[in-house]
Amino acid sequence: MRTQEEAPPRAHDARRDRWTAHRAQRREEFVAAALRVLTKDGPDLPMDAVAAEAGVTKPVLYRYFADKAALVGALGEHASALLQERLVPALTADGPAMARIRDGVGAYFAIIDESPELYWLLARHGGTDSSPGPGVVARQKEFIATTLTAVYGDYLRGFGLDSGAAEPWAFGITGLVQSTGEWWLDRRSMSRAHVIDYVSQLIWWALTGVLRDAGIAADTGAPVPPARAVLTLRTGDVAALPLGSR
Repeated sequence: MRTQEEAPPRAHDARRDRWTAHRAQRREEFVAAALRVLTKDGPDLPMDAVAAEAGVTKPVLYRYFADKAALVGALGEHASALLQERLVPALTADGPAMARIRDGVGAYFAIIDESPELYWLLARHGGTDSSPGPGVVARQKEFIATTLTAVYGDYLRGFGLDSGAAEPWAFGITGLVQSTGEWWLDRRSMSRAHVIDYVSQLIWWALTGVLRDAGIAADTGAPVPPARAVLTLRTGDVAALPLGSR
């Protein structure tokens, strides 16, 4: 006799809704177990360890995640939620440019510092998923850069400058922060506060250099309008924590 754990009911009624809710809840429990395994044992994430942590057998775990890649994809969705919740508001908030830079860099480093093993897992596996097109890691990087493009574009236009450079500039800054984040996670040769300060200063100097070439003196305290194009992050479109390979 099949149990509810093994197969959903076929009837299109309240039982189907209950099964869907049950399945979503169980997936969340398995993702939470995987996060605990990552914290304890590092980014290898053996499926038998996840099953044991969740208190089920591996066959039960595989009913919810067809393979390890599917579980990694779900962890990427979890990281994406953190990214949307904490990084995007910091980048798109109203206020002085330097404060927005520091808040955005700080939010990013806080995320990777709080979940370093998740970061390395996603980096190691490339953030691939079963959907067509680029993997979730590539989509995550593009999402951040596209959000920054809106921020930088508004900043340049606010000073009456051509915003055409905003997109390549945004992708370059995304790569800078990502690479520095990986270096810092690996070395830990300075405090998080110091690395945030250094990276923020580099980005600020780039901004002020463009303004200086145009004969404009930048003021760190001058307000800048928020980005007009605030993107909506769809679950599964990005895996958080940028991302390259270790």
